[in-house]
Amino acid sequence: MFSRLAIFVQLAATLGSAVVSSAVLNGTPAGPSVTIDKATVLGTTNGSVTSYISIPYAQPPIGDLRLRLPVLLESYNGTINATQPAAKQCPQLQSAPGAELPPEIEEDVLAYSTTILPVVDVPEDEDCLTINVQVPSGTKPGEDKLPVLVFIFGGGFTVGSTAWFPGQDFVQHSVNMNQPVVFVAMNYRLNALGFLGGKEIKDAGVGNLGLHDQRAALRWVNKYISAFGGDPDKVTIWGPSAGSMSVSFQMLTNGGNTEGLFRAGVMHSGSPIPTGDTELQQSAYDSIVAQVGCANSTDTLQCLREVPASALLAAAGTFPGTSSYIGAAAVKPWNPHADGVFLTDHPQKLVLSGSVANVPFISGDVLDEGTLFATPSFNITNDDEFEAFIHDEFFPDVPQDELAPLFTLYPNDPAQGSPFGTGDANQLSPQYKRMAAVQGDILFQAPRRFFIDHVSSNQPVWSFISERGPFQGLGYPHGSEFNGVFFGPGNDLADYIIQFAATLDPNGGSNRTINWPRYNNNSREVLNVLDGDVPLKIGNDSDRRAQTDKLAELTFKYPL
Repeated sequence: MFSRLAIFVQLAATLGSAVVSSAVLNGTPAGPSVTIDKATVLGTTNGSVTSYISIPYAQPPIGDLRLRLPVLLESYNGTINATQPAAKQCPQLQSAPGAELPPEIEEDVLAYSTTILPVVDVPEDEDCLTINVQVPSGTKPGEDKLPVLVFIFGGGFTVGSTAWFPGQDFVQHSVNMNQPVVFVAMNYRLNALGFLGGKEIKDAGVGNLGLHDQRAALRWVNKYISAFGGDPDKVTIWGPSAGSMSVSFQMLTNGGNTEGLFRAGVMHSGSPIPTGDTELQQSAYDSIVAQVGCANSTDTLQCLREVPASALLAAAGTFPGTSSYIGAAAVKPWNPHADGVFLTDHPQKLVLSGSVANVPFISGDVLDEGTLFATPSFNITNDDEFEAFIHDEFFPDVPQDELAPLFTLYPNDPAQGSPFGTGDANQLSPQYKRMAAVQGDILFQAPRRFFIDHVSSNQPVWSFISERGPFQGLGYPHGSEFNGVFFGPGNDLADYIIQFAATLDPNGGSNRTINWPRYNNNSREVLNVLDGDVPLKIGNDSDRRAQTDKLAELTFKYPL
């Protein structure tokens, strides 16, 4: 859900650019190419992977198309230069400065940041609705019909880019497995340009624009992926964090009707987050309108379309970021909410009503989802401050007597806090492990359990918990398992994902030493992804059920 550099000012948003052109000799492409409509798409080949980077899939969302639904390109002509090393990223949110980290954790968070987030160097542009396609070299359109993985990046719906996770190594890994796949990734609008809410937004039918962008990209894949050697009937949507939540929202929209755009999903650290109506975002809308000088306009939404993008983004950047004292609560203004169009009701209510795409899916979390977001909150030192924080930032409308049982379930006992299973160690501040446990459960563990518990009787579900890639003081923090899926050679979790995309069963077509059982609400078996000599085992997801059940109950009644 969040930027993997969220603890500091987002490094990924302060970037330069580099573009390479491709030669066309005597009208014939010098490198690989494919044809879509009447256009030739030029690509590049590196080893066993051919890449087509930064193909536009929708009209630029600029000018009067800002803060409007995406408009798919109807047809292509001429030559499309898709030889760039990376696509321009959509404008990133530069949040207000975060809390100063105490010395005892700063080095550990820096180690996390430099390990988890690949260094990328791409420019920002409102004209950013592009898609990347990467295929095994030699793939023959019309003859080959390879499974397709459509990747949706994370970043708290505020930052992120297709450049964060290039698919080169992943496609190469699939070739090495003798189970080749096509990798697709799209850019989508973020922060105030993609997830602005409020009454005006709802009345205009332009909420959750970033999710609409994703849907538009899926329509593009359905129409054109066969030209690259992919099978439009074998599309799996996949993502981490906010990308994972996006996968779940794509499953909840349109009454659960996939329209044939995908047949499966994979979710890393993100489920249908328990948000409410978009009117909950009204204060953010009003603040931005006032800051950019649109408050006296008779049509504030149209006024926002006409101000410089830099002014709009600067206004959005005055809100606290996830590196601020309020931690994970900082994304509340930008989370997808029920807008009456893409999400017709609160996500939890859609799950209970059966408005869920009936497709197989994988959903998992890391053990210590909340530690990263608790590090800026070292100024919370006693029970009163802890209780006030949880009330003010997550449950402002909940009477204190209804919150009291929750606080009892999260005592200030380091042995019960996160990083879990570390006893009294890692209590970096008087309330740190308690804060980490609650934040991780509110936004990750409780929503995942709510989702899979309610749908696993109707469709195939597999779940995992990762305890791989620890960091001092943080345990197994948000995103810690995902780097290996892309950049770790021979990663077993990547093997399962590739087999799942190909066969709709993570165990299919393989000689796995561990058979990953389907999840059900009785046995609650999950795959434990571990470090050490025993990297995988089958475990049970029943620990701390009283805590996550209480949070699911509260967020259903009082959505975020």
